[in-house]
Amino acid sequence: MLEIEIDGKQLQVPDGITVMEAANTVGAYVPHFCYHKKLSIAANCRMCLVQVEKAPKPLPACATPVTNGMKVWTHSEQAVKAQKGVMEFLLINHPLDCPICDQGGECQLQDLSVGYGGVESRYQEEKRVVGNKDLGPLVSTDMTRCINCTRCVRFTTEIAGLMELGQAFRGEHAEIMPFVEKTIDSELSGNIIDLCPVGALTSKPFRFGARAWEMSRRKSVSPHDSLGSNLVVQVKNDAVKRVLPLENEALNECWLSDKDRFSYEALNSEERLARPMLKQGGRWIETDWQTAIEYVANGLKSIKAESGADTIGALASPHSTLEELYLLRKLVQGLGSGNVDFRLRQSDFSADGKMSGAPWLGMPVADIANLDRLFVVGSFFRKDHPLVAQRVRQAAKRGLKVSALNPAFDDWQLPVANRVCVPPQEMIVALAKIAKALSEQTGRELSVQVAAACAGLVVDEASLAIANSLGSGRRSAVWLGNYAVQHEHAAEIHVFAQEIARLSDASFGFLGEAANSVGGYIAGAVPFAGVPGKNVTEMLSAPLKAYVLLGLDPAFDLGNSAAAAGALKGADMVVMLSAFKSDSALEFADVMLPIAPFTETAGVFVNCEGRAQSFFPVVKSRGESRPGWKVLKVLGETSGLDGFGFEKIEDVRAEVLESDGTVNPAKLDNSVALNVESLRAVEAAVQRIADIPIYSADPIARRSPPLQQTQDGVAPSARLSAATITRLGVQAGLAVRIKSAYGEVSAVVAEDDGVADGCVRLAGAHPMTAALGSLHGEISLERM
Repeated sequence: MLEIEIDGKQLQVPDGITVMEAANTVGAYVPHFCYHKKLSIAANCRMCLVQVEKAPKPLPACATPVTNGMKVWTHSEQAVKAQKGVMEFLLINHPLDCPICDQGGECQLQDLSVGYGGVESRYQEEKRVVGNKDLGPLVSTDMTRCINCTRCVRFTTEIAGLMELGQAFRGEHAEIMPFVEKTIDSELSGNIIDLCPVGALTSKPFRFGARAWEMSRRKSVSPHDSLGSNLVVQVKNDAVKRVLPLENEALNECWLSDKDRFSYEALNSEERLARPMLKQGGRWIETDWQTAIEYVANGLKSIKAESGADTIGALASPHSTLEELYLLRKLVQGLGSGNVDFRLRQSDFSADGKMSGAPWLGMPVADIANLDRLFVVGSFFRKDHPLVAQRVRQAAKRGLKVSALNPAFDDWQLPVANRVCVPPQEMIVALAKIAKALSEQTGRELSVQVAAACAGLVVDEASLAIANSLGSGRRSAVWLGNYAVQHEHAAEIHVFAQEIARLSDASFGFLGEAANSVGGYIAGAVPFAGVPGKNVTEMLSAPLKAYVLLGLDPAFDLGNSAAAAGALKGADMVVMLSAFKSDSALEFADVMLPIAPFTETAGVFVNCEGRAQSFFPVVKSRGESRPGWKVLKVLGETSGLDGFGFEKIEDVRAEVLESDGTVNPAKLDNSVALNVESLRAVEAAVQRIADIPIYSADPIARRSPPLQQTQDGVAPSARLSAATITRLGVQAGLAVRIKSAYGEVSAVVAEDDGVADGCVRLAGAHPMTAALGSLHGEISLERM
């Protein structure tokens, strides 16, 4: 610790910090533009000049390290004179367009110019003008306002992982610009809007939408991926105008992914369902809530009486709130059925009833920074979990060694020390080899669960490299991603990953697909909690008489859309609770009940680390839509079921969570008791690898126009390795016909050597590929 003095205050600070950081600890504000606590030091704006004893001239606080006995004055005459001089230079070329600037009212330059700017400019020459740049559909530019602080450049390089912006030219001619003919395509690009201290970079969807002082700021939680990013939702006239990050160092830090930031545009979609609707004689008619609820309650009771309770089933989106999932389960089980599931894209359920608890990350998100070894299995990591990947990226700079096993790889924009790319059906064999290598390396015996399956395997170099990496770590983790959970043999992957974690003394966890991937288990919205029932695959392969669908679109949110279409067509009653109309709902449903999205309801999301985060409505419900938990409560009461007399949402929550509103830690457990006796024979057929595009994963993101205009929103292509293209006799850039057991589609071939040989990577959850049905299995390609 070093002793220093700032503005007459004595303090002790750690060795190695800067004057800026030391000043922050005593509440001494130093004006600045280029400095940001999460970015590297640039010291190019010079606004933070301060007086330091014995220094011949003012020094930049952001770049000056503290020394023992140092005396600093942040607002002395010398410091203020230097700061005012810098401000005058910054304002020389800055346009006087505050009245029309979107940054007005929340602009650092505007605020600091009040204290450090002159009454009038001494500069009489013509101001410079800089042409605007096309950065894509999310970020709008007014580059004449740019003060060249380079925050945006450093963010894209250091945090997002890829340099998409740079500074060209020198002096007065310096400009921030993207590379020629390029837009910013990072899934974190919206953060440069927050970082920009002036109005050079602003939100394109929000542009001219409202003034900062006209909007109310309300806290919320992201309904998308499993991190549960904290949000500030800005509202004007009961409409969401903008979403910003609420700083939370334990989760999203001060960042947001673009999906979290811009998906709100869907909330005003023309597809919003505003009133209850019934299908009569093949036509949809609007009705009142009482009629709709009674119609559903009577229909379910009639089907139960005629065909039995086990012909009624419910499917829920993992993006639903904890309370909605719990009440849906309570409704179905109250009717006497156990057929309820929220794991919509999962295809292997052989671990059901054999898991010790709810699958979770196995560690706090904040502890990622302390890892030195990480093994990620079956994940399109960067797109599935943008902000978790960002944390891993920062940890990799500090020495974290990342290994990965996947059937297809993108650029994760972080160093991957060991990468194994194999077809889906070979992933289990690859994991078994790694487990065997670890066993031989550590001298520990393989567990009974996998010993028989590993017998006779020959360890290859790739498996040995991953085993060596994990075995040499002190703080290691093994994570299963979305693809691993959705795999046709997910339970076996689970067993082998668990064994690898045991042998390497690593924590073991699941990244989680959605906002309530953990919460669904806590709420008991699975067929092995309470009354035994059918899982999602069984409910769709052996059609039921009645389905209650909560918050999902059958065409895109299920692992097999073709099976879903067949089951829903044959049902006597399909009840859709959704915030949106969809083509599949209009085709298959008999009743559509409008429920509120996350901005119009209260609830809880349990994130991947098991943290229960509650949120409240930020705007009034649109039309006659109602919170989903209230609709399910009234439906239960109207059906004559016990246990639905809740007065407020906290009463529902109290039945699921602990008295302090947290998840019981005993309910979080990744261990599975399942034996793998032998390994499956590898099939030679061409296999489909279906990733879920980042902006197609849930109904809200799919309906956000600006997100769909990005590079991640374009129609998917059929991506094959060069060797597979040659073997199949197709040609990159030309369309092919792709057939599965359920249907066929056409797509353009793209060469991608990140895809395993003998496989075709073709995205799911998209209108263009929905006809193929299953996300997995054998497909064929032929020229058109």
